[in-house]
Amino acid sequence: HVQLVESGGGSVQAGGSLTLSCAASRSILSNNYMAWFRQAPGKEREGVAGLSISDRRTFYGDLVKGRFTISQDNAKNTVFLQMNDLKPEDSAMYYCAADLPSTNDVWYPLTPRYKYWGQGTQVTVS
Repeated sequence: HVQLVESGGGSVQAGGSLTLSCAASRSILSNNYMAWFRQAPGKEREGVAGLSISDRRTFYGDLVKGRFTISQDNAKNTVFLQMNDLKPEDSAMYYCAADLPSTNDVWYPLTPRYKYWGQGTQVTVS
């Protein structure tokens, strides 16, 4: 079992930047995959960025491609989401996720079918 704790959310003006952190309770090298999702009120959970831990392959949703960057720091057991050029439509609760429910599952990076989830951190862009 792994616990995920997100931080770094807040309020920012359009065009600004934020960096979200997802701290894991164990070495992230124990996780095959990690990702960031977001959910705005009344909307479905949306995949933002996915990361394959072993080879650092990254995947991004079309709405954030070129503006957001997912990265990992193995020594800190942390995955980051650098968000630049923020827009009001980026406002949402952002969630960190890790691992697939089963080792036999196929990984779809931006599909919310992960085993572990954090509690979320709120991002508001005005």
